[in-house]
Parts: sequence; structure tokens; C-alpha cells
Amino acid sequence: MSDHAEATVAPVQAFEPPYYMAVFSTVRTQEQTGYAETNARLEDLVRDVPGFLGMDFAQTPGGLGISVAYFSDADALAEWRTQAEHRAAQRRGRAEWYESYTLHIGKVERSHGFARAQVPPGPAAG
Repeated sequence: MSDHAEATVAPVQAFEPPYYMAVFSTVRTQEQTGYAETNARLEDLVRDVPGFLGMDFAQTPGGLGISVAYFSDADALAEWRTQAEHRAAQRRGRAEWYESYTLHIGKVERSHGFARAQVPPGPAAG
């Protein structure tokens, strides 16, 4: 959703399937008045949806933005889709903020992850 420059760089963990994901890919317009504030508000709201599992973000240098939101079940995803402030932001996005976008909804049937073990620093050479 947002630019997330301040966010920790780590993917959302793998969950026990099945669960759902919404993949939102965008190209934004030059007109971004109010986008950051609305986006921050939506991030707060989605965290309040029972069944929200997390969100991943990426932005290419060429301007393609990708947000992937994960939900425990179809009911949680439907609650987010129909949330009033989210619907209003969708309308404003089509009117002002997005040159184009694509939304893909999928049921995750397989999920796993990897994280390199963090090795504590050794004694200083000296």
C-alpha cells in the first residue's frame, strides 16, 4: 500500500494453508495529493480486520508498485473488500491516484519460508 521506506525488510511469514491473498499491482499518476495519508489510514484499518495475516510491498524503479495482503479465509478478505473507508479510497484511486492497476485474488494451497540464522558477532580482532 505505502512506500514503506521505514519498514523492516522481511517478507510476511509462511502460514499454514489454505489462506487467501490479494495481489494489487499499480502504476500511479503524477497526482498524489492525499495518497500517503489515505494509505496510512488503510494500513491501520486492515490490521483491525479479524483474519488479516500481514502484507508485503515492493516498488520497482520504473514505478510498478505491488502489494500483497494475506487473509486467513475468504470471509476476512470479503470484510476488507467491503470496508467503507477502503471502498471510498478505491473510488478516489481510480479517479486520481492510479494510471492503471490489477487485482488478483488467490487461495494459497502451499506455503513455506526460509530465514538465515542470525550469527552473533564474534570477538573484535585486535
